[in-house]
Amino acid sequence: MNAQAKTIAVVDDDAAVCDSTRYLLEAYGFDVRTYLSGTAFLTESPDVLCVIVDYQMPDLDGLGFLSELRQRGRDVPAIMITATNDPKVERQAAELQISQVLKKPLFAPALLRAIRSELETDHRQ
Repeated sequence: MNAQAKTIAVVDDDAAVCDSTRYLLEAYGFDVRTYLSGTAFLTESPDVLCVIVDYQMPDLDGLGFLSELRQRGRDVPAIMITATNDPKVERQAAELQISQVLKKPLFAPALLRAIRSELETDHRQ
């Protein structure tokens, strides 16, 4: 596994969310790369351990990003974060094999539990 494969990616159009999430995760020993859009992540296509993605982003929302990621054969564990409380979003996320949908504002313990849960799950089904 290369060094990037030990990295968590944060994809959110809000730079403050990217920065605060990066600082939090780095404090817990994770390597973190941030992307201000799903398109930026897909263009670079880094090898990462897990992706944390915001649902509501311009151009390509979180579900569209995850759908494209899956179409490219990338079954990387992913956690969606959202400010919306819409069961439809959670159902659509589940269809993309995203079991972790967290509400904003993020709470550190919940995010860390979600990451640990995703990393313990075998996504190669």
